[in-house]
Amino acid sequence: MTDRTPREIEALIALMARLPGLGPRSARRAVLHLLTRREGLMAPLAQAMARVALAARDCAVCGNIGTSEICPICADPARATAEICVVEQVSDLWAMERAGVFRGRYHVLGGTLSALDGVTPDSLRIPALVDRVAAEGVTEVILALNATVEGATTAHYLAEALAETGASVTSLAQGVPVGGELDYLDDGTIGAALRARRRM
Repeated sequence: MTDRTPREIEALIALMARLPGLGPRSARRAVLHLLTRREGLMAPLAQAMARVALAARDCAVCGNIGTSEICPICADPARATAEICVVEQVSDLWAMERAGVFRGRYHVLGGTLSALDGVTPDSLRIPALVDRVAAEGVTEVILALNATVEGATTAHYLAEALAETGASVTSLAQGVPVGGELDYLDDGTIGAALRARRRM
């Protein structure tokens, strides 16, 4: 903390610096921008954040973040019920939705398997996925996992875990580079990868 910056402002800068893509310098600039626009930007932002903090919850079905027990995607009767697209994080689900190429339902795992980090199938939403596929009569599970070592390991595990359900298990194909993350891909790349998915 600097001697001339109030403690409260420094605390806000430190919190902002913890956000993805913001370091200490960019957080300081963002806070300064907010402070110079307190009435028009900072106060409404603080109110909106407080409302969302109280209302936000995980969808009981797919794990998406919304403001009701069942998210709008799971509650939409126009969505195809025979297809489930499996993603690692909510940000990946939002990227798929932004691309506008998938009209089925989703399942958010909450991460990927990692022996080094102690992430096991039970610490992810894998058992819930297997139960969903069996109970809902799903015919295809599309694995839209990031093209990383952990993503590939998780995909292979899921293909084996879902084998007894009778559902076809496919994965995204061309367009997703090794090491690439869905949230950073453009809409066209996501669409091409979904259309060219292949059986696991």
